[in-house]
Amino acid sequence: MKLKVYADRMSQPSRAVIIFCKVNGIDFEEVRTDITKRQQLSPEFKEINPMGKVPAIVDGRFKLFESHAILIYLACVFPGVADHWYPADFFKKAKIHSVLDWHHSNLRQGAVTYVVNTALAPALGLPLNPQAASDAEKVLSSSLSKIESFWLQGSGRFLLGGNQPSIADLSLVCEIMQLEVLDENDHNRILAPYEKVQQWIKDTRYATRPHFDEVHKILFKAKARLQKQRSTGENSETQLSLTTTLPSKM
Repeated sequence: MKLKVYADRMSQPSRAVIIFCKVNGIDFEEVRTDITKRQQLSPEFKEINPMGKVPAIVDGRFKLFESHAILIYLACVFPGVADHWYPADFFKKAKIHSVLDWHHSNLRQGAVTYVVNTALAPALGLPLNPQAASDAEKVLSSSLSKIESFWLQGSGRFLLGGNQPSIADLSLVCEIMQLEVLDENDHNRILAPYEKVQQWIKDTRYATRPHFDEVHKILFKAKARLQKQRSTGENSETQLSLTTTLPSKM
């Protein structure tokens, strides 16, 4: 049976899983789970993931959720996946796990909360929380600084000094790409101090072309819609959903 990937491309971790499958030639069926319609909370989907979050996969009788676990599974089970994505070497593998574990309580927490309280909330007619945004920016900036000064150490272009991307690179870069929905000045202000991070994003994007850009099209459309709302002062509802960026380990 063909692998089924339940995802919404407005979800950062969903994009990482979809890109990974496409880059590695994994035959799969993408099952759109529209989080704007709360399809991830339906009884049918909760049979796959009781937590009600995307992404999730079904491979025959096997069901799995949590994007990092999914990426590890795909890298180990499907033939033809290059070793650099999730190396056989136990020491390199353990290092990748350290990045992925760090991601959830640092970069993801900061990016998600900041984006909600500076970009998405007004578009949804929800109140902003300036204090939450301020606190989140500190976590986000600290996380980007750690990537710049620690995780990108070494002569390689990728995390942990690698010369080719791993599942950690893909997961973290997809997270940072969510900042695209911010106001242009805000986006540039946050990323400008981190030249190595900016280059790493470009390198990961280049290494996964053309799939990276294709899967991120939905995000760029959301960005254009938000920019239009800001310039015209519109208050109309948008199809963006707060669940797109709520904190989650997915």
